[in-house]
Amino acid sequence: MRRADRLFQIVQFLRGRRLTTAAFLAGRLGVSLRTVYRDVRDLSLSGVPVEGEAGVGYRLRAGFDVPPLMFTLNEIEALAVGARMVEAWGGPVLADSARTAIEKIVAALPADRRIAVEKTRLYAPGFHVDGRAMRQLESVREAIGSRRVLRLDYRDSGGKPSERDVWPLALYYWGRTWTIGAWCERRTDFRNFRVDRIAGLETLERRYPDEAGKRLADFIRAMEAR
Repeated sequence: MRRADRLFQIVQFLRGRRLTTAAFLAGRLGVSLRTVYRDVRDLSLSGVPVEGEAGVGYRLRAGFDVPPLMFTLNEIEALAVGARMVEAWGGPVLADSARTAIEKIVAALPADRRIAVEKTRLYAPGFHVDGRAMRQLESVREAIGSRRVLRLDYRDSGGKPSERDVWPLALYYWGRTWTIGAWCERRTDFRNFRVDRIAGLETLERRYPDEAGKRLADFIRAMEAR
């Protein structure tokens, strides 16, 4: 977690609780007590009126507040549902990020808007999602970001195996399954690969080039033309 994000979260925790201990903050943020003490000191020096002391607890001085985020009820519901979808279907890392993101948003909302989040009755159950495929999403996301070639042990719709070296360009969620949009070296063409049909996945050291005709925009045009 970036330090700026950590400082923001400390302020949100202090806003929402009467007295917050350094141990609580350290546990929630995954840092040491020393880091919490330093962060609280730096917040105080920057003008945030933190009251309390190490070993006892901290709180914000009465009357201090950060300007609330102003969302319409529909916007709040959209954010809550979107976070629930990512939490259910986005893999473990994005799931954690979705939870912390919605916590930050809720903490910065006025009281009546916080209640609106709690009352949202739109859900995204994740019990039907293939857990193995969800774990593979992280490797795919990292490969897309670093432009690394993926070697797939892939199964087609009939269960026939093949090995493919692909340039992962994007991930698409179609409901129940994720698909990798990629350039396939074996077929020398764009292909879609369902993540739940990947029996094995290896991220190669080799990076694929930013080559005209094989970029994400080219993939999208090719899919639209089919």
